[in-house]
Amino acid sequence: MNVEFETLRRQPASIRQMAFVVALAVSSLTLSGPACAVDTDGPTVSRVMVTGDQMHQLDIAPATAKALVRTKSAIGQIAFNEDASTAVLSPFSGRVTKVLKKIGEDLKHGEPLFEIDSPEVAQAQTDFISALQTLEKAKSQLNLAKRTLDRQLSLMTDKVTAQRDVDQARNEHAAAESDFATAQGAVQAARNRLRVIFGRDGQEIERIERERIINPLITINAPIDGTVVNRKIGPGQFIRADAAEPLYSISDLSMMWLKAFVPESDIAYIRVGQELQVKVSAFPNQMFTARITSVGASSDQQTRRIVVRSEIDNPGRLLKADMFATFRIATGDRASLPVVPVASIIRNGDAASVWVECEPSVFERRKVLLGSETNGLVQIVSGLKPGERVVGRGAIFIGNEVK
Repeated sequence: MNVEFETLRRQPASIRQMAFVVALAVSSLTLSGPACAVDTDGPTVSRVMVTGDQMHQLDIAPATAKALVRTKSAIGQIAFNEDASTAVLSPFSGRVTKVLKKIGEDLKHGEPLFEIDSPEVAQAQTDFISALQTLEKAKSQLNLAKRTLDRQLSLMTDKVTAQRDVDQARNEHAAAESDFATAQGAVQAARNRLRVIFGRDGQEIERIERERIINPLITINAPIDGTVVNRKIGPGQFIRADAAEPLYSISDLSMMWLKAFVPESDIAYIRVGQELQVKVSAFPNQMFTARITSVGASSDQQTRRIVVRSEIDNPGRLLKADMFATFRIATGDRASLPVVPVASIIRNGDAASVWVECEPSVFERRKVLLGSETNGLVQIVSGLKPGERVVGRGAIFIGNEVK
């Protein structure tokens, strides 16, 4: 095995000794003496000469210039679409008598969720009945005052009563009219409270007005279409109107959110409206498409990442909230750069290199800066020029032999 470095004679003795040790370690490869063209973007680390038998184990092809989209990758988490989700609370306290919907059930707007026995509902109906009774009493007083006034006016015509009695009858009639108007307002307010706050429909209000019998049970209905994703109540449980925790959570699962955590260094490439290619570990062979809807206004002080929110279609409801997701996003226009097979890349930590043919059977190791990876091809940002011949299959073999 012949070994010769171009500038070996001009190096100190320690360098020449080290070169000799490296030569002994390479048992099946022969270092070459002829000079190779060196790309200033990637300095030569080592050069080797490969024998004819070894050449059969290598695939060599020229690096071709292709336009690939530069991409960035990040991690994220699937979440419910908060624009199509709602938390259900009770506007009043009471004891749950029926639970009508379970987790996972689909429902429409207005469908019943649960029923409670509420003292507040009973009190509201009692107030309505009391207002009705007050109105009836005021109406009777008004009729009486009207008859009294008519009688006094008739007697005044016949001059058999005093003017003072007529004036008193007028005052009592005016007071009765005022009381009647006030009672009408109270009845209308009680009716509106039952309808708006307690959700009683017109038929139920008419029944209370007709029968004067209260019904303390009230049903809480779904405020939107969707699916029950959470429930925190059970039969017999007492709930309060000021409870902080939602009793039910409803969400539309046809569209989910992807909350991505993007490093500050990459946020300049992120814009509203961009598309993401998303993968989740539960479905490694399926690609989902999302579109960015908002970029966070602040960065997390601990992780130095910014939350980017995207909407993602959920066909078949495959995506579940809190699933871990990874995504790639195009960060710029298509760039025409050299591309090589993934097998050509020799990785050493964060560094990468390729074996470039500088003469027949002579190869040099070239440091390169990697770009995007698509369909088994890797884009080379720097360190390689289009047309240079690169080792594909077998590149790792050469690297192992040099080691």
